[in-house]
Amino acid sequence: MEAEHPPLNKQNMITPWNRFKQAAHLGMPEQVPVALIVDSPWLPGYAGIDTLDYFLFSEQWLQINLGLLARFPDAVWIPGFWVEYGMAALPSAFGARIHFHHDRPPSIEPVTSDISHWADAPLPDVHEAGFMPLALRLYDHMESRLYPDGLGIKMVAARGPMVTAGFLMGITDLMMGLITHPTEINRLLDKITTTIIQWLRAQLDTLHEPEGIMLLDDVVGMVSLKHYQTLIAPHLQRIFNEFDGLVKIFHNDTPCVHLYGALAEANFDVFNFSHTADIGKVKASMGHRVALMGNVAPLDLGVRGTPQEVEQEALACLDKAAPGGGMILSFGGGVSPGTPPENIDALLRASRIWRTPSSSPTIKES
Repeated sequence: MEAEHPPLNKQNMITPWNRFKQAAHLGMPEQVPVALIVDSPWLPGYAGIDTLDYFLFSEQWLQINLGLLARFPDAVWIPGFWVEYGMAALPSAFGARIHFHHDRPPSIEPVTSDISHWADAPLPDVHEAGFMPLALRLYDHMESRLYPDGLGIKMVAARGPMVTAGFLMGITDLMMGLITHPTEINRLLDKITTTIIQWLRAQLDTLHEPEGIMLLDDVVGMVSLKHYQTLIAPHLQRIFNEFDGLVKIFHNDTPCVHLYGALAEANFDVFNFSHTADIGKVKASMGHRVALMGNVAPLDLGVRGTPQEVEQEALACLDKAAPGGGMILSFGGGVSPGTPPENIDALLRASRIWRTPSSSPTIKES
């Protein structure tokens, strides 16, 4: 009589996603995971289609995203099967005018710089406002197709409070308002934060087994440490605190070395940051508190470099930050338009051949 085999434990299987989760929790899997943020700036060009078609024809969207899994089976795509309209979902819910283009993601026209307008602005209904209900419907439809084949969507995403506020009132007026009208700007950020939480929860509710969220906010990196701590940190912490138990990624690739130590306290698990920062120094300044996702230059190397140059830089990043765990190899930002697939192959090759140096530096917490 044959011995019975225990049921497969998907959580313990060696898969790119499980390697990613182990690294996100500061572990050191047997192979450093490669994870890449991909969305409408890169995918339509990669697939050779009109950007409008990528947004409009769901079957093309599906086949392109499925194709990534076949072409790069060892990569983790973040968030993966992302239903997005560029950065337009949140601003559209607050009434921003959106302009669509054939060859790039949508552009967004600010609503008004009048701070008094935002003081009285109602919270949008994430199930009815702007492009949000369309995105939720597509998530629901695609999850029902993907999940039976074991390809359920693992992660959802939202733009952060500062970048959304910048779209609504303009970056210059937002930055001036932080200084001249901090109370009113804080009220606006609070409204946006509430909407972000509701938006992320609405997306998660469409999925069978969600495991992560990603928040993207480059404008956070444009402020001083003082303004970050008093006006922004509470909103970021509030968002990330809402989703304990899930893997939480924060993307901010604006150079902001002065904020890295403070950002490490925001309660996210994975940090995707500027390629201009030395990954070894970032690990030293943030301590072993968050996993680092980077840090090969996305344009100078990812787009313009050769596969050999990408591989060499990837190995250098791994030497600096992979020992001790908490390392996810990536570009220092999203995958830039025009990135050739061969340069993604180079990242994957570097992760396969890298081995821990025999003498690894000790990382000291700041």
